[in-house]
Amino acid sequence: MSDLMKVSSNPHVRSKVTTSSIMLAVVIALLPAAGFGIYNFGLDALILIVVTVATTVGTEYAYGKLMNRKPTIGDYSAVVTGLLLALNLPSSAPWWIGVIGGVFAILVVKMLFGGLGQNFMNPALAARCFLLVSFTSIMTNFDCDTYTGATPLAALKSGEGVDILKMVVGRTSGTIGETSMIAIVVGACFLVLLGVIDLRIPGSYIVTFVLFLCLFGGHGVDVAFISAHLAGGGLMLGAFFMATDYVTRPITKAGQYVFGILLGILTGIFRIFGPSAEGVSYAIIIGNLLVPLIEKATLPKAFGTKGGKRA
Repeated sequence: MSDLMKVSSNPHVRSKVTTSSIMLAVVIALLPAAGFGIYNFGLDALILIVVTVATTVGTEYAYGKLMNRKPTIGDYSAVVTGLLLALNLPSSAPWWIGVIGGVFAILVVKMLFGGLGQNFMNPALAARCFLLVSFTSIMTNFDCDTYTGATPLAALKSGEGVDILKMVVGRTSGTIGETSMIAIVVGACFLVLLGVIDLRIPGSYIVTFVLFLCLFGGHGVDVAFISAHLAGGGLMLGAFFMATDYVTRPITKAGQYVFGILLGILTGIFRIFGPSAEGVSYAIIIGNLLVPLIEKATLPKAFGTKGGKRA
């Protein structure tokens, strides 16, 4: 039967925005961070990015072939997952880390739960957490030809001084895509201007985290301390590119504010009171798991009802 004869329930909304156009915009927005990561860390970073993206795309294609499903790699979601995962890896990691992480992200977290739109947590972050648990020494080794020693956040946690300007620009150690705050914000502005994302989740996330630092960071309203935490680690990358994931964020506007506040509190707890200097990945993963509860609590009541019951 012709598609013109198919009948579906209302409302009938027409839009030129497609999944592929959204994902392609995200890929373009990530290019400044990826490009600076390659400039900052060299050929090793480029190889890891290429291998990881090729693995995520290849895994999704192979799974579709084995299951006799229509190919879905054309929506670019596998490219986004691979690129985000690669940007969350240290450049010193061997190439096979990208392969293992890419297969886990696509096969275990995404496809086995039904594919795009069905995964209950961000595939790239789930894979990063899996790699952190499985290969801790590799995933926490940031020594490379360009930099040696602790990351700025680790130095900050131990009470050492950090160069905030270098952290903002990105001339520091860390994962491939998290070092340059400028590159990340440029990409984020691109997505905001296109209307792909808004500031509800990133804004509430960052503001809550700053308030948490002021209250519990032990430095009061210390601009240098706060700036170092904002520019260091994966906060900006996570806030704008992973917490805003359409599939794993709340659908209600109120829920998105609650989600952002929750992430800010969790990140603050992990960074200030936890043994590790980071915490963004775990905060977002926990937040993803709590999304159904957030949506249930913030879902608007139907017109004509009171307290969930008909008036």
